[in-house]
Amino acid sequence: MQRAKYAPEFKDEAVKQVIDKGHSVVDVAKRLGIAEGVLYTWVSKFKKADEPSTNDLKVLQAEMAKLKAELRRTTEERDILKKGRRVLCKAVRVKYAFIQAHRSEFKLTSMCRVLKVHRSGYYAWLHEPLSARARANEVLTAKIKEFYDQSMGIYGSPRIFCDLREAGVACSENRVARLMRVAQIKSVRGYKRPRYKVGKPSLVAPNQLQRQFQHDEPDQAWVTDITYIRTHEGWLYLAAVLDLHSRAVVGWSMGPRMQTSLVLDALTMAVWRRRPKDSVIIHSDQGSQFGSDEFNRWCKDNRLSPSMSRRGNCWDNAVAESFFSNLKSEQIKKRIYQTRAEAKSDIFDYIEGFYNRVRRHKHLDQLSPYEFERQRQTAL
Repeated sequence: MQRAKYAPEFKDEAVKQVIDKGHSVVDVAKRLGIAEGVLYTWVSKFKKADEPSTNDLKVLQAEMAKLKAELRRTTEERDILKKGRRVLCKAVRVKYAFIQAHRSEFKLTSMCRVLKVHRSGYYAWLHEPLSARARANEVLTAKIKEFYDQSMGIYGSPRIFCDLREAGVACSENRVARLMRVAQIKSVRGYKRPRYKVGKPSLVAPNQLQRQFQHDEPDQAWVTDITYIRTHEGWLYLAAVLDLHSRAVVGWSMGPRMQTSLVLDALTMAVWRRRPKDSVIIHSDQGSQFGSDEFNRWCKDNRLSPSMSRRGNCWDNAVAESFFSNLKSEQIKKRIYQTRAEAKSDIFDYIEGFYNRVRRHKHLDQLSPYEFERQRQTAL
């Protein structure tokens, strides 16, 4: 008996009836008129052909492992970027410090790849974390803090730069300013500038100064004013006399009452110290102490020529106002002293121990008042 031949398409469709549609082999064979054994053979061959070979399985497994490794790498890079986004644009040594801090969390090679640094550089950094420049900056910052403390916290970068230059330290002013910013060192200032007020001319004495605050010679013009300092015992009043040539405080007096005698005591100290040979302009505001007959007689007897600002105009006596502002912002700093004696001692130390002898003035080419006078006398 000759064996029946079937087309490949017929075989495929018969197998699909069993595999895809779920009919039994007996039903499909009976319906199509073929032997059950033949259909079993077709189905068996189809299943074997559909199963992957050993080589194909190995390829799939390798591809799967590769994809998993790629996913782990991408996930790790994502986590590194999330934690290290702030150091991406920083210096290399900052990145090395980040790597060292996260060694237990991420792979070294992954962090170096993401942060774009070399492992060899990281290992070199482990042996020497600070560069020569960084070590020099640490030494310079210590010097800056030393001079800052000596100035009682009132010097900014220009004056500290002058101190460093005099001490023989080679650096630039910009570098000093940058290191002070990094170390959060800044001058202490606690008061706002006074507001401008329109004033009236004085009727007691003319304004001889006319805001001419620069004088080439000492003892040509002095300015004077009174301020008050808060203590728990009550107000302490300070009268000061400044020479416009060097901004030095040539006379001062402190007392519990704001009287004419307070001003005269400060002027007496100034005259005794300076012993001016010619007449000196003494400029003040229109306070009652400066407009009294006693004050004018004293000035006439001691060859002082009174000059007065406009009423309520602080700019006409700006040098004296500036000194009091510096005193309060640099030394007093909104403090309330326990006693007047404590306040006197602290203010004396500021005027005689710091302001006249040490404090640098921008107006005097960053020299102290006494040093400025000494150099001018030496030049002459």
